[in-house]
Amino acid sequence: MPLDFNEICQLLTTIAQTDIAEVTLKSDDFELTIRKAVSTPQVLSAGQAALGTLNAPNTPVPPPVSLVMSPPPVTETLPNRAIDSNIVGVQSPPTASSLIEQKFVEIPSPMVGTFYRASNPNETPFVEVGDRIRSGQTVCIIEAMKLMNEIEAEVSGQVIEILVQNGEPVEYGQSLMRIKPD
Repeated sequence: MPLDFNEICQLLTTIAQTDIAEVTLKSDDFELTIRKAVSTPQVLSAGQAALGTLNAPNTPVPPPVSLVMSPPPVTETLPNRAIDSNIVGVQSPPTASSLIEQKFVEIPSPMVGTFYRASNPNETPFVEVGDRIRSGQTVCIIEAMKLMNEIEAEVSGQVIEILVQNGEPVEYGQSLMRIKPD
């Protein structure tokens, strides 16, 4: 079923209002590919953020959305999307939780995998909240691709919090535990 120009315009308008980055429609008569450029957040200086202003010459304009039909190629431009409201470069005052976290050292996951507190379900966990640990001591296991990887503490201190439940999947860099260093 061929698309007329109004249907294509309606499709472009609908896609412009979503986070869809690329759409391809194919039939025997034509191929339609729509690619939307991803705009980057605007970076403001602290002075601009305080005044709530943007400097127009420095405002990036996202490239137009291209509409390619075979045959013939057509290019359409969509209206600019709103600038991301997140302001980069302006620091808010530290919260109580961020001040508390600064006193602790977090043990991050060095890989994607599954978190285990013990080497097998019938054994006691490597560490519990309140335990004193030493640098180099195994504190948990991350299973990745059927391999059991022992995770060792890099500091000596006391386990303050275990942030992941046994058997939960973890991501690279995710905090596993908080340690109050000696």
